[in-house]
Amino acid sequence: MARKHDHLRIKAIALRTDKGLTLDEIVECLSLPKSTVYYWIKDVPIPRTDRQSDAQRKGTQAMQAKFAALRDAAYQQGWNEAPALLEDLSFRDFVVLYMAEGYKRSRNMISFVNSDAQMISLAYRWINELADRKLEFLLQCHVDHDETALKAYWAALLDIEPDGIKTIRKSNSGALSGRQFRSKYGVFTIRTSDTYLRARLQAWMDYVKLQW
Repeated sequence: MARKHDHLRIKAIALRTDKGLTLDEIVECLSLPKSTVYYWIKDVPIPRTDRQSDAQRKGTQAMQAKFAALRDAAYQQGWNEAPALLEDLSFRDFVVLYMAEGYKRSRNMISFVNSDAQMISLAYRWINELADRKLEFLLQCHVDHDETALKAYWAALLDIEPDGIKTIRKSNSGALSGRQFRSKYGVFTIRTSDTYLRARLQAWMDYVKLQW
């Protein structure tokens, strides 16, 4: 039986071997997490003949130009729609919140991490409404947290399934019985690999900053 992402793995390997694309270029092309693509292609060599190298260079340049144009178009879309969207104060709050707290190092990923339920609720509302790609949910908690209870808390808050939340446990040194956690309900992450929404979000952030 084929696994869920087999077709994407095959595509990633083909882009590596046939086009000679780099890890970052494949990530951008497929809009997938970098760690996933790396796992698929880390042992796949790139053919090195002179003929293929020339074709690879041309293919890479064409691919880069194509996706740069798509990112630019998405950014322009975001800029054009900013005035109307930002009239909604809740949306403006989300943009400013992401500007302050969101993950901005990748142009392919939208990721918001926090332990504050209201901030997570606001971020989820807008990311869920705007994203075309599947959202991922991660919960970071200590080994002596009640994982089931924490998942139930966040699932109820966002109206999602507890089983859809992946848990990342932090190891604790020593007995922590009776400990008062700084993050009572752990630290929650909402993320999605959506290059073009990320470009639009960049435009919204830039538009807001221009008004300050």
